[in-house]
Amino acid sequence: MLPAPTARLRFREMTDADLDEVEAVLSAPDPARPGRRQRTRADAEHWIAWNRRNYAEHGHGLWVVETHDGRFVGDCGLTIQDVEGEPFVEVGYHVHLALRGQGLATEAAASVRDVARDAGVSHLVAIIRPENLPSQRVAEKIGLRLERRVFKNGGDALVFGADL
Repeated sequence: MLPAPTARLRFREMTDADLDEVEAVLSAPDPARPGRRQRTRADAEHWIAWNRRNYAEHGHGLWVVETHDGRFVGDCGLTIQDVEGEPFVEVGYHVHLALRGQGLATEAAASVRDVARDAGVSHLVAIIRPENLPSQRVAEKIGLRLERRVFKNGGDALVFGADL
């Protein structure tokens, strides 16, 4: 299952050949999350392997997002996340720092939301740090609303969600 292409973007599965681009996206300083640990090349290798396992086990993961002419934008997709002991399908998105602010995350996430709905996902969430206001805006633009605050991965997180 791949999300449908959008006006500017297309999706494909992540491969080992994407390592340099994935590393660039994951290791870039994040103005929305200044205290976040700098991710490494090894982190990017684990990220790709995790997504490939997700494709095999769940039929989805974070897919590479690229422009129709093949420019790497980032990733966006569906993963299974634990929220206070309960599994939820989460929409996640990461856009190359130089390409932020152009609506690309929203465009990609809307297509991913639609493929989740079409696949029978009944409730979709996005788990976002409170300081990450741009990500919260993306979640709201695709119809997710703040449901609760939780403690996840060592810090406070906001759970945005919606029934599909």
